[in-house]
Amino acid sequence: MKPTFSLGRIAGARVGVHWSAIVIIVVIGMFLAVRLPAAHPGRPDWQYAITALAAAVLLLLSLLAHELSHAVVARRNGVPVDDITLWLLGGMARLRGEAPTPGAEARIAGVGLVVSLLSGLVFAFLSGVVAAGFGAGLVAEGLAWLAGINILLAVFNALPAAPLDGGRLLRALVWRRTGDRLRATAVATGAGRLLGWALVAVGLLLLLRGVPLSGVWLVVIGWFLVAVASAEGGQAKLEELLSGVTVGEVMGRDPVTVPATVTVGDFLAAPEFRFRHSAFPVVDGDRRPVGLLSVKAAARMPEDRHDTPVAAAMVPIEDVPTPRPGDPLTDVLPALQSSPAHRAVVVADGAVVGVVTSSDVSRVTSWLASAGWRKRAL
Repeated sequence: MKPTFSLGRIAGARVGVHWSAIVIIVVIGMFLAVRLPAAHPGRPDWQYAITALAAAVLLLLSLLAHELSHAVVARRNGVPVDDITLWLLGGMARLRGEAPTPGAEARIAGVGLVVSLLSGLVFAFLSGVVAAGFGAGLVAEGLAWLAGINILLAVFNALPAAPLDGGRLLRALVWRRTGDRLRATAVATGAGRLLGWALVAVGLLLLLRGVPLSGVWLVVIGWFLVAVASAEGGQAKLEELLSGVTVGEVMGRDPVTVPATVTVGDFLAAPEFRFRHSAFPVVDGDRRPVGLLSVKAAARMPEDRHDTPVAAAMVPIEDVPTPRPGDPLTDVLPALQSSPAHRAVVVADGAVVGVVTSSDVSRVTSWLASAGWRKRAL
């Protein structure tokens, strides 16, 4: 899921907001702007507006804290985090790879539930303190609402269905019992699709019975669950198909590289690069990779290209997957898909030996999915 706009980096992870999160924050703000005057009449309109806006912002920060907890625990368990996207159902931390063990999977998933529950309890405590000290006013009402919504999110996220945290816990449990990570993923994503369609069905039933707001809400949530769970299920099937395939079997060997000393203008004009590829590894004098340069990025540079080094246009190598030829291809897929260049630079003994692109993966997948190829291989 790609973010609609970026909030920058927090704790080393790129943080973005999907349009669905913005919609829900607006809806919640409008809901509170209507509810607060009914519960506490006679206040100036600006007080209702500020309370509703503050509650909506605090909810967004609560969702961010939930996802940051996933990111921190993932890193402590050896799983890098590419980015965090806040969306309709809370958020999603995109990991660069799989959890190494079922226990790590459970820790990464479970910490989010703990943070949401603790957030709810903290807001409930603050609401009680404010009510005791200043009376049951707008601030206490807003804090009480935040307590309830955080606890509700914790309960909902605990449901054993992917992509919810409970689905991750279910996956960890099945993985531990069977020893089969892909089977565990299939169970969790299947549960996610089942829950999603159930919510859609209940939502449609509510619509037929004249409860439009709740009905539409459940249909939207259910549809999101089905879509994300289906995507994760497809990814699991792809990993199963590619099981046993190494990076070296897929990569394009001896790729054309760009010296780091070349300028953008010379790169675009040089015949040895023209029409060859859409992106090239950038290397130093020892053929060690320092980045990845795309033709589009080079073409977007300003007019003084002949004075601009390619380093100004390239993606730094730290943001590009750098597997070894013997690494399993399935371990590279998450990083390949999340990389801004959608390519992996294959490195052996510190030097560039190949490149893997999404097209390479599609080509191999087509071969493996061919019944005729399987018969010949058997």
